[in-house]
Amino acid sequence: MTDEDGGGRDDVGTGSSGDVVRRERFSGGPAREFLSSLAADERIFAADIAVDRAHVVMLDERDIIDRDDAGAILDALGEVEAAGHADLPDGEDVHAAIETAVIQHIGDRGGRMHTARSRNDEVATCIRYRLREDALVAAEATIDAREVLADVAEDHTDTVMPGFTHLQPAQPTTVAHYLCSYESALARDTDRLLDAYGRINRSPLGGAAFAGTPFDVDRERTAELLGFDGLVRNSMDAASARDFLVETTGAVAALATTLSGLAEDLVVFSNLGHVELDDAYASTSSIMPQKKNPDTMELVRGTAGEAAAGLNALLSILKGLPRAYNRDLQRAHPHAFEAIDAVAEATGVAAGAVATADWNESALEAAADGGFSTATGVADLLAMEGMPFRTAHELVALAAERMADDADVDAAYAALAAAATEVLGDPLDAFVDRGAVVAALDPVESVASRDSVGGPAPAEVERELSRVADGLDADRATVDERREALERAETRLDEEVTRRV
Repeated sequence: MTDEDGGGRDDVGTGSSGDVVRRERFSGGPAREFLSSLAADERIFAADIAVDRAHVVMLDERDIIDRDDAGAILDALGEVEAAGHADLPDGEDVHAAIETAVIQHIGDRGGRMHTARSRNDEVATCIRYRLREDALVAAEATIDAREVLADVAEDHTDTVMPGFTHLQPAQPTTVAHYLCSYESALARDTDRLLDAYGRINRSPLGGAAFAGTPFDVDRERTAELLGFDGLVRNSMDAASARDFLVETTGAVAALATTLSGLAEDLVVFSNLGHVELDDAYASTSSIMPQKKNPDTMELVRGTAGEAAAGLNALLSILKGLPRAYNRDLQRAHPHAFEAIDAVAEATGVAAGAVATADWNESALEAAADGGFSTATGVADLLAMEGMPFRTAHELVALAAERMADDADVDAAYAALAAAATEVLGDPLDAFVDRGAVVAALDPVESVASRDSVGGPAPAEVERELSRVADGLDADRATVDERREALERAETRLDEEVTRRV
């Protein structure tokens, strides 16, 4: 996908299959293949056809080219589209190859298609045209994944499980609360992608090489025909800006990081026997027949590295480039496309794994109070009874040091009572009823007591799930509205083309 071309030449004077941009002087040599991006440009073939059509319609409307030439060019573009990318003649990039193919169909007047533009603004427009659809696909994948998490959470609001910090048992929570934490993170990933869409969907077309054009073009008209929400107004910025690639790839890298955390958790939980992935999301060893490995989650986890590498590559390419167009930019956009493809796919795989996983409720409940995970609840109870929290923390910590890992409720209470006598000089039941302490030691009761906003108490999680449903509806509506706007623009462009061929 190369750029840098003067634009505005009406007649190229060739009907050959050679590259109409580089011509004889620059058409050969050992660097020809190094310069070419034609194979990689298949991704934006349809975008280039659309951009060509909109530009030609505008040129006709502004009387920059006549109606007969416009009709012939548009008809030839239809032939090129029908034949497909694989049938394009040799060229330095898809833009030059399409122009060459048009000239092969209708002769020299096909060169009028490139009047009043450069490949610089053409390329930038094609990238944005394609990337905006990819951003919607990725955003929709996050919405689908959030819906899966919410659906599974709804079935597990009462399923207690151990919560971890530093990979050590910390406090009991529920499967629903855990899954909602990832729904919340993915909701921000959706927001980032939809925010990026707003800056992707601006048209650079008409900025030409970087200094505008003397032709009386209508940039707003081509933006409308292509479904853009507005313009990148400054013509130099229009040709050179690639920050929308950075923003989109950054959003995708953040999404991949969210998925990587979820995948890592599922790998660990599988190892602990807390969850079993469906066979469709696992594999066996080639030599050890007893193994069931969470391979898909390991690959999802690895995708975060790919996305981070793509973002770093983009930033490295763009760092320090002088203003306006530089050929380095040819190497930039593939990193964004590769990252968004990999992460959108990984999002669907992670969602499928969660949707089909079997949560081992008995094992989770048994593990929920491991490592004296209700200790914080006991300290909170003492603080609620009027004891300074730091004193309560000291008392419970002392009991924890002396308590066996497998201590039952009676043993735990005895350890707390002994610590109270040592720290306070008074028996524990002088401060709090034994029944309240026993309840605080119970993981189920501990979870139920934590009903602050966003907490794991079943009633609070159910309220959260209602809010989640509203957010999902709103985000789906946003994606649908943007898709419908693009479809309306496509219909308008098709109607204008049909009128001329």
